[in-house]
Amino acid sequence: MDVSVIVSDALRSGVGPIAAIYALAAMGLNLHFGYTGLLNFGQVGFMLVGGYGLAITVATWGGPMWLGVFAGLGCAIVLALLLGLPTLRLRADYLAITTIAAGETLRLFYRSSWAEPVTGGVYGLQRFAGDFYDLSPVPRGSYGVWLVEFSARDLWVMIVGWSLVALVAVLLALLVHSPWGRVVRSVRDDETAARSLGKNVYAYKMQSLVLGGLIGGAAGMMQAIQVQSVNPDSFDPGVTFFLYTLLVLGGAGRVLGPVVGSVLFWFVLTFLDSALRQAIGAGYVSPELISTSEAGAVRFALVGVALILLIVFRPQGLLGSRKEMMLSGR
Repeated sequence: MDVSVIVSDALRSGVGPIAAIYALAAMGLNLHFGYTGLLNFGQVGFMLVGGYGLAITVATWGGPMWLGVFAGLGCAIVLALLLGLPTLRLRADYLAITTIAAGETLRLFYRSSWAEPVTGGVYGLQRFAGDFYDLSPVPRGSYGVWLVEFSARDLWVMIVGWSLVALVAVLLALLVHSPWGRVVRSVRDDETAARSLGKNVYAYKMQSLVLGGLIGGAAGMMQAIQVQSVNPDSFDPGVTFFLYTLLVLGGAGRVLGPVVGSVLFWFVLTFLDSALRQAIGAGYVSPELISTSEAGAVRFALVGVALILLIVFRPQGLLGSRKEMMLSGR
């Protein structure tokens, strides 16, 4: 087994573009669930409309990329309003059902033959992020430190992605420590008490849903840019539950919880995948027990076991507060 390959793969995944994108999407979900108590099971829907808003504007309609960014963010706002207006006055269950159904409905709609002239159907849309990469100040080549190495394109996506994560983290830190944030957390802890003090709970929920949806839409655009492609099947409901895994791991209701959770999740996931493949190739694990094609499923099973142990022994996550978690009823 080549330990250096295993470690380099894990480090590259833990700090790479995908970790930044998932951290950004999970920060939006953290605002919904961790701070406001909204059960949003369709964060991937915001990522989908954000990514497609950019791709359709540029690839289908031939518009400039800056207009595509505004289109993607606008689609995320519209989706948040459509989801929130009929459900936020009701019990949390209705928002959960509506969001998970909306995410899957959008995926099926965007891949349908009816929408194919605009969305590309099952094939999606490709090569629409040229303007983004033209802005890159990073010369062509490979860059790295120690065992970690990235291409110039991936490095540029990382710079922008982690910069957005830092910007959103500062914004959320300011918001949650402001009067607005204190009201939002009171809604999470006891909605009836917040309403009895004269707070418009519905309005605060809606503001949180829109803002978290905007962050999710930005993550979807970054994902589309990173792979230079959007495809409906890359926005399946499992993405949202990956994001919840990041929250559980890092700690919901903490600004940096999703960031720490994303880095650790992708590091551990890739480490296990690379280690299993190396062990099978070196003969330490019999191919009859676990084949190379099954390594991907086994790594998720191992991560699932680790997550169960984390929930049992530290349900608040790495950065969370057990006292605050008990107070909010989570």
